[in-house]
Amino acid sequence: QVQLVESGGGLVQGGGSLTLSCAHSGRTFSRYAMGWFRQAPGKEREFVATINWSGGSTYYADSVKGRFTISRDNAKNMVYLQMNSLKPEDTAVYYCAQSRYTATMTRGDRYDYWGQGTQVTVSS
Repeated sequence: QVQLVESGGGLVQGGGSLTLSCAHSGRTFSRYAMGWFRQAPGKEREFVATINWSGGSTYYADSVKGRFTISRDNAKNMVYLQMNSLKPEDTAVYYCAQSRYTATMTRGDRYDYWGQGTQVTVSS
């Protein structure tokens, strides 16, 4: 059974930075794409960023492109989301997820395992 545990969320001022981490418990981590999603209060969950199995391919939502960077360390079973130039509209619960595919995936239904989420709050 795969478990994903996010960490690194918190309160930050607008323009600041945070790095989210996601620890993967299983032995299959390096085989599959990983993704970050977020959900703000009263809104639907939305795609943020995804990375393929090797880390050689990434894809971002337009709203975070140029500000966020997704990366992974297959030796440590970790995936990261570096978030710079944060805006109040980035406030949400952030979730990491493991896909059942090797390539980058933007749709949530392409992911089988989800973490419990970590809160990111950006003040204006």
